[in-house]
Amino acid sequence: MNLNKAKLVYDCIIVGSGASGGWAAKELTEKGLDVLVLEAGPRLDPAKDFREHTWPYELPHRGYRTREQLKRQHIQTTCYACTEYTRHLFLDDLEHPFTTPSGKPFNWIRGRHVGGKTIMWARQSYRFSDYDFKAATHDGFGQDWPISYKDIAPYYEKVERFIGISGEAMNLPQLPDSVFLPPMGMTCGEQQLRQTCGKLDMPFTIGRVAVLTRPHNGRAPCHYCGYCRRGCHSGSYFSSPISTLPAAEKTGRMTLRPNSIVRHLLMDESRMRAKGVYVIDRETRQSQEIYGKVVVLGASALESTRILLNTVSPRFPNGLANSSGALGHYLMDHTFALSVGGHLPNLRGSPFLADDGRPNGIYIPRVQNLGRRHPKFIRGYGFQGGAGRSRFPGHASGVPGFGAGFKKAVREDAPMPVRLSGFGEMLPRYENYVEIDTNRVDAWGVPVLRIDCSHSDNELAIAADIIETAKEILTTAGAEIQNVKDTADAPGSGIHECGTARMGDDPKTTVLNAFNQTHDVKNLFVVDGSAFVSQSCVNPTLTIMALTIRSCDYLAEEYRRGEL
Repeated sequence: MNLNKAKLVYDCIIVGSGASGGWAAKELTEKGLDVLVLEAGPRLDPAKDFREHTWPYELPHRGYRTREQLKRQHIQTTCYACTEYTRHLFLDDLEHPFTTPSGKPFNWIRGRHVGGKTIMWARQSYRFSDYDFKAATHDGFGQDWPISYKDIAPYYEKVERFIGISGEAMNLPQLPDSVFLPPMGMTCGEQQLRQTCGKLDMPFTIGRVAVLTRPHNGRAPCHYCGYCRRGCHSGSYFSSPISTLPAAEKTGRMTLRPNSIVRHLLMDESRMRAKGVYVIDRETRQSQEIYGKVVVLGASALESTRILLNTVSPRFPNGLANSSGALGHYLMDHTFALSVGGHLPNLRGSPFLADDGRPNGIYIPRVQNLGRRHPKFIRGYGFQGGAGRSRFPGHASGVPGFGAGFKKAVREDAPMPVRLSGFGEMLPRYENYVEIDTNRVDAWGVPVLRIDCSHSDNELAIAADIIETAKEILTTAGAEIQNVKDTADAPGSGIHECGTARMGDDPKTTVLNAFNQTHDVKNLFVVDGSAFVSQSCVNPTLTIMALTIRSCDYLAEEYRRGEL
């Protein structure tokens, strides 16, 4: 298609090519719509951009971060996955700034390329339950989602059957089971933890992860090389470039345009309809207007909200689709990086099995506030973590000696590390918000976000309980506790930012309806995590994808009826 042809109009323009954008492209093209997918960054070439099989000695700095990287990616390198191996998968913070109030840091982790963060995500995939969708009914805080678990369950199943989720059924009301591929195995240390949790009346399972354990939909099973965050040549974990985007391309109705930065939307105010997008070419800096009958934003929670806030007019002086004043508010992440670690002494010196080759850990689901209310906080938390030895023997620096005797001691006296990390739910609060900083622009002249977000007393109480519970579990399991991190990292560090364009039935207090359609502009949909009403304590991506399918079913039917 000739993108420079004046007034070329697509059935739908999708902004973003990650988890939600990829699913929107697949669903809408398969339903007969001609779509344009705009991605702000470049295409990746797995042959040079994926480094999961690269050895440290093949890199100039052996995989470590350099001073130059720390300067240019001072926010991105707060993420464990952003190293010399992967720096090209994370954006440059100097080119893509944002601002925060003094003393209120926020770590906004971003990847701008085809596939977005599905290239380097952690792949943990859990369903929400009605403890989440109807959280306000349980504890009186905030508001319920306008949908229930029953409404979204069929869409969870559709996602799972297509992308493949490995795990085991638990039959827990707070963590509904998925359609599973065979689960990954546990280490001997994790089996020991599982027995302990059984004694403490806590559920315990292997992580539910979007990584294949057998051939599935033409994709190969995982071969346990263990470094998924660097890319995956075999396509064994879900990413949109290996899964949903090829499905959309197969229809012949998708045009994918990388290096296309959407600054704002174009509006037909007389009809109160979006008519397209204003795009800046990432490489040439040239701008262009592109037209579409429907616009779907799936650029990630804060990027989609930034686009809406940058789209102003006499009708919407505070951002498009913001008659409620709720746009930008109710920002959430998870309380993150709270952990307790140590060793299991009874397993010291047991056989070395390169446990870090398994791209997964264990999961302990939420147990708090499911019946009896906790006296200090509402909502809850879950644990991710594991027990096992990595390829690199980190304990070697503490082993005396040299030569053959030293190597024998390192191999045969290896400890069994164990760690539990808590993910706590963050409450949706109006005072956690984003807005446009009118005094700052990025490298392409687009006004940036100012992010004002902090943890509440409820999150701090959850954090304290996470540490105490983790200590109890590990101590009961016989572990020697060696380190405790009892302060959560800054919001954003969990990379689970949600909210800011929440859905609801009341147009006076919410931005979207139950189908991710903006109340104010009928042909504008927002399908990423910005739609979330509350956060849950589990990873959000599976729910984002299920909501996208549900939204696209509604969108396609409304389009067919001429209602958009």
